[in-house]
Amino acid sequence: MTAPISHPAAAKPYPLPGLIAFSTVGVPLAAMLLVFGLWMPRYYITLLHKGGMKAVAATALVGLAFAAVRGLDICIDPLIALAMDRTKTPIGRYRPWMILGLPFLIIGIHQVLVPGANASIPWLVGWAVFAYLGYSMLTLGQTAWSPRLAPTYAERPRLFGWTQGLAVIGSVGLLALPILTKHAIVPSTAKDLPKVALILMVAFPVAVAICTLFTRERQAPRVAKQKFSRGDYRYAAGRVWKIVLADLVLTLGPGTTGPMYVYFFHEAKGFNEADVSYLLIYYIGAGLIGAPIWGRLARRFGKHRTIQIACVFYAITQTILMAIPHVPKGYTFNPSGIPTALGMFSVGFCASSFILLIRSMVADVIDEVRLETGRDLTTLLFSMVTTTTKIGQAITIAIVLPTLAFFGFEGQEGAHNTPHAIFVLEMMYVFVPIILVWFGGAMLFGYKLDAKRHAEIAQALAERDYAGAEETLTGPIGPEAASVPAQ
Repeated sequence: MTAPISHPAAAKPYPLPGLIAFSTVGVPLAAMLLVFGLWMPRYYITLLHKGGMKAVAATALVGLAFAAVRGLDICIDPLIALAMDRTKTPIGRYRPWMILGLPFLIIGIHQVLVPGANASIPWLVGWAVFAYLGYSMLTLGQTAWSPRLAPTYAERPRLFGWTQGLAVIGSVGLLALPILTKHAIVPSTAKDLPKVALILMVAFPVAVAICTLFTRERQAPRVAKQKFSRGDYRYAAGRVWKIVLADLVLTLGPGTTGPMYVYFFHEAKGFNEADVSYLLIYYIGAGLIGAPIWGRLARRFGKHRTIQIACVFYAITQTILMAIPHVPKGYTFNPSGIPTALGMFSVGFCASSFILLIRSMVADVIDEVRLETGRDLTTLLFSMVTTTTKIGQAITIAIVLPTLAFFGFEGQEGAHNTPHAIFVLEMMYVFVPIILVWFGGAMLFGYKLDAKRHAEIAQALAERDYAGAEETLTGPIGPEAASVPAQ
């Protein structure tokens, strides 16, 4: 009986210092996503209202503007994926794209967060798309690079756990600015977002430098020289459609809370601006604990089953948030703070499993595709889930803010909303995500690519790569040589 052949690159886990260096770029990326998704809509609603636009109209138009931004951004990822998969340079396939994304990010962040007297819907859409172009280069480059660094089923949750963990640090660091600066910078306020822009403009070059300089490459798998066509898109979509749909709905679920978060805890629950930021630390910080735990559970129960378990507990913990009382007026110490913080931690703990495990599942499909076709569709397949994430974000803000505006909700700073408008806000914040997350979990029933199947795929790939390495030394031998994929 032939002993199992292990891939040389998979002989040892990727070194921890390399994982940390690779994951560093996630720190400013997560902070940027937090700023753009959580505070920037309210920031522009406030600016437009100060410029003379009615508050309800500004709320609706900013929601539609952000949907347009993400809609344009959605078209970018597949184009970058095609170009990235054809890239071959002395410093690798992905490093050049991450470096190229830097100027787009730095310029776009400055223009969109420090608009001066130029604040308008066209200005917002144009410069936000410019910034998201750089964001796409970095996120797609990092995501597509991941399977090369972690080639096994068990190692991938570890790598994605570290990338998510470093991203949590970026988000928590931003949210802790009121504490760290003694309230000199409160990111949720319009007056301080330009200061946050400066922090991001410094953090991105530092993080990209660490990632691109200190991430060591592993030997790339041997694949045929390839050109992409429409058929590749159809084939790739057919292989990951179930994961893509699950990712879309799981993005829509927690994503619907983003545009409403500040409003829900400030206006519905009565927390002040600084406390609203502090509460989000518990939600995002839960990912530091959740990521490694969900990774271990995935190794035991399978990735798709672990996501389904997380969906059930997400629904329970999200419902608990509604039961937590409002902050009583007149209290200097908030008695609702501790249970609300625990509730936010629980919700964040459950939600931290979704991106981590979905990305890891896509990496497994990439190996299956490579075994069946001999082709490397890494960036193309990953672009599909990053695109669905963006679609989810576009849909949520396109629906949430105009719906709140329809019921008379005003989104600018210092607004005084009616009890009816706040009730609609509460119902949307709590129950819409639960329904969507349940659908996401249901999409994964019948999923087949588990740890056992992936072990078989990895063994077959190792045997083929080993044979290809021997052929490189000796040349093709015998009539079967013609069936060896071209290198």
